[in-house]
Amino acid sequence: MSLDADTLTDRRRLKRRLFFWRVGAVLAVAVALVALLAERGWPARSHIARVEIGGIVVDDRIQREMLDKIARDPRVKAVILAIDSPGGTTTGAEALYEAVRRVAEEKPVVAVLGTVAASGGYIVAMSADRIVARGNTITGSIGVIFQWAQLEELLKYVGIEMREVKSAPLKAEPSPFHKPSPESLRVTKDLIDSSYDWFLRLVVERRGMDEATARRIGDGRVYTGWQAVENGLVDEIGSEEQAIAWLVETHGLDADLPVQTWQPAYPNLGIAGFAGRTLGEAIIVAGEVVAGKTQQTKRLTLDGLTSVWQPDRQ
Repeated sequence: MSLDADTLTDRRRLKRRLFFWRVGAVLAVAVALVALLAERGWPARSHIARVEIGGIVVDDRIQREMLDKIARDPRVKAVILAIDSPGGTTTGAEALYEAVRRVAEEKPVVAVLGTVAASGGYIVAMSADRIVARGNTITGSIGVIFQWAQLEELLKYVGIEMREVKSAPLKAEPSPFHKPSPESLRVTKDLIDSSYDWFLRLVVERRGMDEATARRIGDGRVYTGWQAVENGLVDEIGSEEQAIAWLVETHGLDADLPVQTWQPAYPNLGIAGFAGRTLGEAIIVAGEVVAGKTQQTKRLTLDGLTSVWQPDRQ
């Protein structure tokens, strides 16, 4: 059966429309792909990587993997650590310190301190080859702390008695459910001293101090940036501009190199993951209020020893 002229014309018109739609779809995909590659730093371009260390420091595997990628990436000519953190877990600060030192074996690293870079935040700062701070930056707080809430009297008031069976007297000590024994306090102090001695060794090694000086200024107090320059904890007062100037002067970097922020590629947890995380953080904060402290959380609880600065509430 032959097709009449009108049918043939309609088919040709339909084919032309399909052709234009297909071309449009291909162009849209191409534009989206170019935009995505540009966002991720393609085509390859030399730059200074900015790594932001903010909030509570925890042992963050994805963040450490990103730092390892930075160390291997030939496009990255130097790294700026933008730190604004009161600290966090001592183990988290240790892991982050070691990850940055691996980067520093391949390319120069300079830390730029923001509003606060104290305790574990200062541990991270010492991983850099140079430290720049604002005059009013709060830094220092060299020390380690282990805290617990003493709930014995509260439990008596509400008529609750805790019972326990344990393998040895020092298991799970000190406990919030009864007053600590002298022996449990002694072993806890030994634990703190061991971690604190490690912290001081970092100060001696990274800041070129003798141990006596490190212990004198490392008594837990915080300093302004100006004070930290005077006592040797910080190299220079300034901002990212001074950090780049140092990289240009001492490492021969091009002054026009762009600065590109690298961010860890955290998985998308979806609505359920967000809701679960939010509930978990609410429980953590509630527990810390009972203990007389509230701390910002970063996806995880602060279990174990902490190197974190926060002024006591009045």
